[in-house]
Amino acid sequence: MATQHADEAAIRRRIDELVAAVSAMDLEGVKLAYAPDMVSFDIEPPLQHVGAPAKWHNWAGFFTVFQRPVGYQTSDLTITVGDDVAFAHSLNRVTGTLKNGTAADYWVRWTACFRKIDGTWLIAHDHVSVPLDVATGRALLDLRP
Repeated sequence: MATQHADEAAIRRRIDELVAAVSAMDLEGVKLAYAPDMVSFDIEPPLQHVGAPAKWHNWAGFFTVFQRPVGYQTSDLTITVGDDVAFAHSLNRVTGTLKNGTAADYWVRWTACFRKIDGTWLIAHDHVSVPLDVATGRALLDLRP
C-alpha cells in the first residue's frame, strides 16, 4: 500500500511538472513527461501520433499560436495505479490569448496511461478530446465542468 501511495504521488508530481511546463511554454520541460514510444490520440489531426517527437511537435505548434502566458490547469484529476502501469484522467482548462488577439478559454478531456520505465513514471499513451455536436460535427468549446 505504501508503494502504491508513493507511485501515485510520483505520477501527480509528473502531471504537475507537465502542467507547469505547458503554462511556461517550456517545450524541454514538456518532453520529460513522455515515454519514447508513446502514442497520442491528440486533439489535432491525424487520428494518432506515434512516438514522443510527434507529441512534442503538437506541443510546439500549440505554443506558437498563443501569446505568453498561457493558462493550463487540471481539474477532477483521478489516478489509478498498478505495479508498473497506471492511468489518470482529468478535465483540463486552457486559457490565454491567441497571437491573432482572440481570447481562448476552453476545457478538454484528458486521459493518460503511464508506464513505470526504469523507476520513472512516463506517459505511454494520452487522449485529448472535446465534446462534439453530432448533428453539426462541430466541437463544443463552451462547455464547463
